[in-house]
Amino acid sequence: MLSLTHVTKVFGSVIGVNDVTVELGAGAHGLLGPNGAGKTTLLGLITGQLRPTMGQVHVFGERPFANPRVLRRIGFCPAADLLERRATPREWVRYLVQLSGFRRDAAAERADRELDRVGLGEAMDRPLSTLSKGMRQRAKLAGAMAHAPDLLVLDEPFDGLDPVARHDLVGLVRRWAVSADTGESPRTLIVASHLLHEVEALHAGLAVILGGRLVASGTAGEIRDMVDAMPSEIRIRCDTPRRLAELVCSTDGAEGLRFEGDDLLVVATRQPRALAERIASVAVEERLAIEEVAAGDRSLEGIFGRLVRLHRGVGS
Repeated sequence: MLSLTHVTKVFGSVIGVNDVTVELGAGAHGLLGPNGAGKTTLLGLITGQLRPTMGQVHVFGERPFANPRVLRRIGFCPAADLLERRATPREWVRYLVQLSGFRRDAAAERADRELDRVGLGEAMDRPLSTLSKGMRQRAKLAGAMAHAPDLLVLDEPFDGLDPVARHDLVGLVRRWAVSADTGESPRTLIVASHLLHEVEALHAGLAVILGGRLVASGTAGEIRDMVDAMPSEIRIRCDTPRRLAELVCSTDGAEGLRFEGDDLLVVATRQPRALAERIASVAVEERLAIEEVAAGDRSLEGIFGRLVRLHRGVGS
């Protein structure tokens, strides 16, 4: 479906994407990273809006840049808000479907059906300028899906939605992804987000991008296993963290440490149980007041936060 080989995109002296190599097949994939990580640049390369400075991008076996055969098979929901505000959602989505090669009557039918699916049936004839950001977000999603693409690319698609609308549209996109797995023709979903729970709710595979680099990819379980191979973090809150560090970190079990504020010591270790026992022993012997000992967050959210810190050179 999709293949990037040593892809780099440079804007002047700024590297937007740095030597990314990845292959994605049919099904749902989440592109996860904080704002500014390079997600939008990477999606621009995949959807043919940008030409790589170095490397090769292939979608459906062809280069997507300026390639109508590829572009008409892609549905794209950009992160940027709609600039065209005088048109109605119906007019906007019809126009996009016609750009994908459908006749006017077929485009009108598809636009109306998709706008109903995303919950804009009663507002499809109101000017976009009168709609909330969340409603315009629904219109963008309808425009991306109405022509039944083989590759659906969504950049922060749930931004600006209230919790109820977010739940509804996550379900809609998830059903599209499920049908991509079970349909006769294989389809691929790529959702970029800086919020892990949005990607996790789609039951998608994960690719983590930081600083323009792809730092991890695989299923949620595979990424957990990768992080499990790294030192775990133990957070100790006490009245004398530097004294505790001198006593505890002289052992072989401690592989790194950092201080947060005046009362928190964070120790990286591959032997958390032994280190916890050492902390307890030292606290008794030296009469140190330990307020809290807590292991690092092993949820996907915690894992993502840890990858971000490791990439930025914070901690172990």
